Amino acid sequence: MFVSKNNFYISPEEYLEGERVSPIKHEYRRGHVYAMTGAKKPHIIISSNLIMLLGTHLRNSPCLVLTSDIKVRLEEANCYYYPDIAVTCDEREINSTEDFILYPSLIVEVLSPSTASFDRGDKFADYQTASSLQEYVLINQSEIKIECFRLNAEGNWVSQTYGQRDELELTSIDFRCPIAQNYQKVPGMIL
Repeated sequence: MFVSKNNFYISPEEYLEGERVSPIKHEYRRGHVYAMTGAKKPHIIISSNLIMLLGTHLRNSPCLVLTSDIKVRLEEANCYYYPDIAVTCDEREINSTEDFILYPSLIVEVLSPSTASFDRGDKFADYQTASSLQEYVLINQSEIKIECFRLNAEGNWVSQTYGQRDELELTSIDFRCPIAQNYQKVPGMIL
């Protein structure tokens, strides 16, 4: 979530150095740094639910399920983002001690009113520069609705929307679950 933008260019190296000592998180986009605000309770519950489901599903695999504390480095787009959830199955990431990943196969963003447009537009375009990315998932926190953008065999991104009675499918990690499990215990959600 962006709240402020600096008016001067900083290098990716300067950003990483500052981020390692900063008490708050910032995202980096083409030389500009954006402070992030804290997430609201529904956002956190939805993320936590999916992290637990994915973690259980991938427990005996080489894949890592990472929370919003890890950055994704998009070299071609010159960006660092903190997605709500990132999954990487690339062996180069497994033993890396970097504070970012380069090879996500799945990225999940829980939509907030202030960031939904950016998450769907420029941020998704930036994420598409990651050659390893196979799926990009947007979870609505005000209604039971999940959008999954999946890279098909022809190299095109195809959208699939899941509703309340649907089963969410993430083909990049061979995962399925009732969509309602993602919204368990979210205040105000009627399942």
